[in-house]
Amino acid sequence: MGMIDSIEVFEKHAKQYDEWFEKNKFVYESEILALKEFIPEGKGLEVGVGTGRFAAPLGIRIGVEPARAMAEIARKRGIEVYEGRAEDLPFGDSSFDFVLIVVTICFVQDPVQALKEARRVLRPGGRIIIGIIDKESFLGKLYEKKKEKSVFYSKAKFYSAGELINWLKELGFGDIRTCQTIFRDPREIDSVEPVKGGHGEGGFVVIAAQKNR
Repeated sequence: MGMIDSIEVFEKHAKQYDEWFEKNKFVYESEILALKEFIPEGKGLEVGVGTGRFAAPLGIRIGVEPARAMAEIARKRGIEVYEGRAEDLPFGDSSFDFVLIVVTICFVQDPVQALKEARRVLRPGGRIIIGIIDKESFLGKLYEKKKEKSVFYSKAKFYSAGELINWLKELGFGDIRTCQTIFRDPREIDSVEPVKGGHGEGGFVVIAAQKNR
């Protein structure tokens, strides 16, 4: 699969993607709460900002998004969107206090390169915050099973929290912390899920780390 395939999917189905958040509002709200645990003050960038569903409530004003139809919706939410890819960010070194990457990592062609680019645009001491569907969780297994039928996830490659933590360590990030949410099948969730420290149970895991050098 090429990255182009997944960009096309998001071009075609931007509205459908955006509506998912209405239909699954408790899942969405739980994910926002988990991300909030680690979002610091300062100037933030979201890589793969999509329709702005995460950036907007988290107060992030700048995003990068390759799918134009998605970027248009994000702009309506007040986000300044640059067309670009995670592996080649259109910003100078040390431009941001934090970089957020939610689920985008499973659609990029080269996740390690995407993390390197995030590190490059972070100022020293800045933080990276990554939200993933943990491949090793019940939710990761559920998504993997039905991914062929999913418009969006058929092109995804899921990773485990452990894999991401190893990459971050290899890239010299420190102070790595995790939290998790979504402990039940999303179809059964009828209220906001708890957010717990660590990872290993929850389907949605947030990993935060600091750029040390």
